[in-house]
Amino acid sequence: MDPDVDDMIASALGAGIVAPGDVLAKFGGAVDILTATDRIAPDPRLYLDHHLVPGLFMPNGCMSTGGSVLNWFVEVFGRAEAEAAAAAGRSLHQHLDALAAAKPAGSDGVLILPYLLGEKTPIHDPAARGVIDGLTLSHDIGHLWRALLEAYAYAIRHHVEVLVDMGHRAERFTASDGGSASGVWMQILADVLEAPVRRLRGHPGSCLGAAWTAAIGVGLTDDWGGVRAFVEMGDELTPDPARAEIYRDGYRRWSDLYARLKGSWS
Repeated sequence: MDPDVDDMIASALGAGIVAPGDVLAKFGGAVDILTATDRIAPDPRLYLDHHLVPGLFMPNGCMSTGGSVLNWFVEVFGRAEAEAAAAAGRSLHQHLDALAAAKPAGSDGVLILPYLLGEKTPIHDPAARGVIDGLTLSHDIGHLWRALLEAYAYAIRHHVEVLVDMGHRAERFTASDGGSASGVWMQILADVLEAPVRRLRGHPGSCLGAAWTAAIGVGLTDDWGGVRAFVEMGDELTPDPARAEIYRDGYRRWSDLYARLKGSWS
């Protein structure tokens, strides 16, 4: 197994992803989606690895980008907001979150395909490109930031639909890593998934999964689920039915946008 994959699987174990139906979204420079299952169902749309828990497997997806595109957006477009952010005592990311929170679900019609480095799972399209659709003079940076957050939530929903189509359960959603600190982003995710999303607080990463695996190996415990005792659970974001309805239509439009443009990039 690739060392990077080992690290990701151990991190998911440390996040408490130990039973079928558990799904983890990791919000780093790229976004990863992982689940536990007792079914072997190879599918070219996603990767399939062994779980550290014997008898379980871990279908997973990895996008090409995530926080990396948000950081790029801040550097290229967000610097004009630096003074306002400082006056409010916020980072630029937090300031843009506040601007996005003031915009309605669906960003007043702005849609973004976040494929600025092509895309890995589930479309495996290196030619895919970033797209801003529906932009008018009535939109501002808050709309664009919210549309970016919505774009990644739609992409996660795409992965979840693929998991379900493969026959896996997707019932309990956990979010970890840096991007999960954004309450605006995680609320959008809950609304798009139409399911509660629980945030981890201070997740130590793969070291916890590795340590717990070692404890199992030397006989200190036989309870794989016991790792959850060392994970601090944060708040749970619950979906808003009105926004969820808006996002159902937004997800359909977002999916159609890629389908219409696929193959047009060179």
